[in-house]
Amino acid sequence: MIVSNKDEIKGLEINDNDMRGVKKKILIGPEEGWEGYVMRIFEVEENGYTAKHKHPWPHINYIIKGKGEIEIEGKRYEIKEGSFAYIPSNKTHQFTNIGNETLEFICIVPEEGNTKR
Repeated sequence: MIVSNKDEIKGLEINDNDMRGVKKKILIGPEEGWEGYVMRIFEVEENGYTAKHKHPWPHINYIIKGKGEIEIEGKRYEIKEGSFAYIPSNKTHQFTNIGNETLEFICIVPEEGNTKR
């Protein structure tokens, strides 16, 4: 069991050749008793983006705040607070912040999907 607040979690900053201005926070997963899944929050700074990538697991996303785009298989979708998305397995995708504040979203994946991306 866990009761907490996203602001109490430090997070891991990710900046490499194919990601810019990204922080990942793990909220709930096997360590908290949710076997098989992980709920994370990603924060993408202004002008930041996640890697364009694909993987063999799906994920569910909910936009907490900010404005951005999700590119899925070459098609761009505008997202904002309250938007949600299901991205199937093996679909190339990327999140980009196109607003002037941090883009923040929940990302739920199977446990094996809890990689840096």
